[in-house]
Amino acid sequence: MSYTATADVLVIGAGASGLMCAIEAAKRGRGVCVLEHANRPGKKILMSGGGRCNFTNYTVEPEHYISHNPHFCKSALKRFNQWDFLALVQRYKISFHERLHGQLFCDNSAKDILDMLLAESRQHGVELKIPCAIQQVSHAAGGGFRVQTSQGDMRCQSLVVATGGLSIPKMGATPFGYQLAEQFGIKVWPTRAGLVPLTLQPVDKEVFSALTGIAVPCEVIFQNHCFKENLLFTHRGLSGPAILQISSYWQPGESLQINCLPDMHLFKLLKQQRGQGNKLKLKTWLADYLPKRLLQALIPEPLLECNLVDCSDKQLQQVANHIQAWHIKPNGSEGYRTAEVTLGGVDCDALSSKTMECLQVPGLFFIGEVVDVSGWLGGYNFQWAWSSGWCAGQYV
Repeated sequence: MSYTATADVLVIGAGASGLMCAIEAAKRGRGVCVLEHANRPGKKILMSGGGRCNFTNYTVEPEHYISHNPHFCKSALKRFNQWDFLALVQRYKISFHERLHGQLFCDNSAKDILDMLLAESRQHGVELKIPCAIQQVSHAAGGGFRVQTSQGDMRCQSLVVATGGLSIPKMGATPFGYQLAEQFGIKVWPTRAGLVPLTLQPVDKEVFSALTGIAVPCEVIFQNHCFKENLLFTHRGLSGPAILQISSYWQPGESLQINCLPDMHLFKLLKQQRGQGNKLKLKTWLADYLPKRLLQALIPEPLLECNLVDCSDKQLQQVANHIQAWHIKPNGSEGYRTAEVTLGGVDCDALSSKTMECLQVPGLFFIGEVVDVSGWLGGYNFQWAWSSGWCAGQYV
């Protein structure tokens, strides 16, 4: 068997985790080649964060991640943390800023982060083959792996799968990484869209579609998970940071509880106003706190027309409940088309948390989003990509 190329390490996928792994492996003197089926590297990096790339977060903890094995991510996040990545960003003099909740974004463009990774790749001699479609992967005679590609047969000692999840298929997302894991007998947890807008039941959509474009600070609760962020009404349903965050926990057929005035005790305040003889209509008084159209969608019209001073305790409690304990059952999610991450994936129990190597298939590594580790909104998924890629890069 003749090969067009032989490398110590082949990395499938030129995204965040793949490039990080390739750089680290090349630093150790390994011969590294990255194979990318798309027409350019780092497409998801470029479009992330509205083109500004939310590349990490000042506060990164294991509880910011969802996995069937919640302990798996701890080792990687500890060994290459947000400060380590930040040091690289600062070495390249990339200007950045902090937004809410410690989120870090480029001042200029996500291209700064990709250019940094590609510069590091060039500096350390990483070879990049683009576009390069993978046709078949198998064990090679005598050890290692044989990878048949659109650019010829290749052979390697270590094979790293950094193919990402199913999110945003227009960026080239495919199930290749999951299929490869199953080919080698590795368990893959069922996948679904995470960090994704939710759609509404037809009857609710009719009521709330008139609110398209309205955003309000809310507290969204599902079971014991709670996020306090903006909620955005869209023509399809509910979006905004609070909804994206809760979507990773929400289960189809279940209801969400939403508090549209999370920073006040509304019933107590309404009683206080009534006691002071406030003669305003409820809709007039409440309009100081919430958009009128939202009030009309949440509260029955006869109740809104009541004068505050004439309301009973029961009526005031009803108003408070409509606003602060609004229950709604989403119809579903918008799916992978708009999802920022894929939940589920390659079973963590099949991998070493230190090296990302398959326990039963020596030389095969899985990193980044293809693994069953999904972060919250806020730079956590990029940090998992950097951390898992770095860890594998020390051992491939």
